[in-house]
Amino acid sequence: MSIIRYVIILLLFLTFNNQAIAEEVKKIGKFKDWETMIIKNNSKLVCFAQSKPVLQSPKSYKREARLFVSFRPNEKITNEINITSGYKFNNENSVTAKSGKHKYKFDIVQENFAWLADNKMEKKMINTMKKGSRIMVSGYNQEGSQTIDHYSLLGFTKAYNTAKKSCS
Repeated sequence: MSIIRYVIILLLFLTFNNQAIAEEVKKIGKFKDWETMIIKNNSKLVCFAQSKPVLQSPKSYKREARLFVSFRPNEKITNEINITSGYKFNNENSVTAKSGKHKYKFDIVQENFAWLADNKMEKKMINTMKKGSRIMVSGYNQEGSQTIDHYSLLGFTKAYNTAKKSCS
């Protein structure tokens, strides 16, 4: 999936702040615990809202985790929810997100990333995120150890709306 390439570029930018990559990635807003970014690469445009976990478990396992909601108008993709927990997921266990009584299973897992396969489920999860205050993402690494990332949803709606508007 082409979003993997964009996400890797973004993670490299955030990690190393490389000037060459910075020309492609533009931060267009910070909204409490969320931010909105745009990636322009030739004629392609990707807009997304993203956040880092406010709490990670286990604490001793340091990693670069992110939760994204992306828009890729050139590919007619909207509301694409994608996560990375900062390691390669194993295929034996599910990757899930839970907020309140709502639970979502990520159907597609490739390397370090996971997606929901159904656009209707993505829209339901986005509505949950708009109403909630926190969402927990649970995944399992190659050794079978579970990680749980807690994401604040403060600022999500504004970041999401800004990303959506930027790619419409």
